[in-house]
Amino acid sequence: MLRSVDQLAQYDSYAMIRLVSPRPLLMIVGTEAESAYFSREAIYRAAEPKELAVIDGATHIDLYDRDAYVTPAVAKLTEFFGTYLSG
Repeated sequence: MLRSVDQLAQYDSYAMIRLVSPRPLLMIVGTEAESAYFSREAIYRAAEPKELAVIDGATHIDLYDRDAYVTPAVAKLTEFFGTYLSG
């Protein structure tokens, strides 16, 4: 049990994020999301191509099921995929 706690304390979510590149990375975050700093830090540490899309007024949970926030998120996904997945 103590070994697991030790490993958890040493875990770094961003340690290998540079390996995502050259694949494009899109992170979508709401301005009111308490978890927004995770996405901002990931984008800061990631290599290009990368993009952070910010949805004004949205919390983390709002991005799951509130049309006012989901609609712009889906529009960003559509644009992003169109750019990077079109032949």
